[in-house]
Amino acid sequence: MFLVLMGTVVIAGIIGYASEKSGFTENGYLQSIIICVGGAFLFYFVRIMFGIGFSSPGMNAIISSVGALIIVPFHWRK
Repeated sequence: MFLVLMGTVVIAGIIGYASEKSGFTENGYLQSIIICVGGAFLFYFVRIMFGIGFSSPGMNAIISSVGALIIVPFHWRK
């Protein structure tokens, strides 16, 4: 379980970095990584508490990171 948590953080960090590098987002590297890791943590704990998620932990990390990158920046724009 601890290794799944660490893997989730690593995958989320890679997704955050790659999204900035590719131009998908324009938040800044650190901000995108923090958003991705936060979304991945949230989805990880929801998966543990309620059993909601996809079959593999890696897919959960990828989808939750991309979802957080889409939701969080657009929520705070005016």
